[in-house]
Amino acid sequence: MQEHRHCGANRLVDRRRGLILGACCGTHAIQDGLTALLYVLLPVLAQAFGLTYAQIGVIRAANSSAMMLFEIPSGILSERVGERTLLVFGLFCSGAGFLALTLTGSYVGALAALVLAGSGAAFQHSLSSAIVSKTFEGGRMRPALGAYNSAGDIGKLAFSATFTMLIGFGIGWQIVVAGLGTIAIVSAIALYSVLSHLGVGSRPIVASETDHTKAWHDWGISDRSGFSALVLVVLLDTGVQAGFLTFLAFVIIEKGVSANLATFAVVLTLAGGVLGKFGCGFLAERLGLIRSLVLVECLTAIGIVAILKAPLLGTFILLPLVGMVLQGSSSIAYGMVGDFTRSDRRSRGFAAIYSVATTAGIVAPIAFGLIGDHYSLTAVMMTMACLTLLPLLPCITLSRALTAQSIQ
Repeated sequence: MQEHRHCGANRLVDRRRGLILGACCGTHAIQDGLTALLYVLLPVLAQAFGLTYAQIGVIRAANSSAMMLFEIPSGILSERVGERTLLVFGLFCSGAGFLALTLTGSYVGALAALVLAGSGAAFQHSLSSAIVSKTFEGGRMRPALGAYNSAGDIGKLAFSATFTMLIGFGIGWQIVVAGLGTIAIVSAIALYSVLSHLGVGSRPIVASETDHTKAWHDWGISDRSGFSALVLVVLLDTGVQAGFLTFLAFVIIEKGVSANLATFAVVLTLAGGVLGKFGCGFLAERLGLIRSLVLVECLTAIGIVAILKAPLLGTFILLPLVGMVLQGSSSIAYGMVGDFTRSDRRSRGFAAIYSVATTAGIVAPIAFGLIGDHYSLTAVMMTMACLTLLPLLPCITLSRALTAQSIQ
């Protein structure tokens, strides 16, 4: 009888964990889906509003910068108001931003609407990651974070494909964007209901104002050298990802493919990334964090060079495989945040990491673009391949730090 009760309790715990993970994955899919929507929406906006390339660049940079600006404050603020309120607020703002976009008819209006959407997207990655890591702490945390990360890529594919398909059927872009924005707002209401029912992400208990003031300066990093090495890995890794996805279509065009078919290469890479982010969480559990990261980075470097040198058919066959290792490394890297931060400061750790990733995503394409302008796309790809191997150096520090953590 006692054993039966114990099994029943375990099933309830597993069910609760599954619901929490599902809620966070759904939020990630919608937020990343809206963010990736810009890749296919910006050409439409350029035609609708008569935008220049410079104005398109400003809109994209403003959206990403708004996200970067609020990521760390969101992690700190969550310690005062709880993750749940901020997650719902962010999802609502993102949906409202895209709804506002459909009502404007000018460049300034579009810029303001997408800044609002970018600000809302900041209240997601670090908070959801913190919830997932705390929920699964002590058991299958890395596979859970891998599933969470892959959900974002599923959202990117779903939203981009839906928009492209409906626009192809002749439906106005305003109707499609309004529908996707409404999905985000409705999902925000549902998210609040689910997390409230599960008792997740509520306002934490602060002992005193003095303690809270001290806590404001305490990032809860248990190993500064290990965390710094992780930041460097994420910076290099995300920079290569952003650069590769930005210039991949142009590499395919140089192989003699039309622009429409070349964009399909990005879809194939993202599809591989979904599997990679999910699978690399399990790989890290089986093979170990550092060995997995070294393996994935080496395969990514080889894959980038192979994409550059392979014939066209071979390139399209390789793209999903390259996408798996290119983006799968994120699940391994983000899975280490919990090893270097305390549970009560986990949101700050993830906020710092995601801020670094967003910064790399803004700066890297510009830097690679300058290399391409002055040299060639071949030079860009070879530079990416070399940068992919640089994280192997901080892996030495990461290995020592993880060993020290396990001893403690």
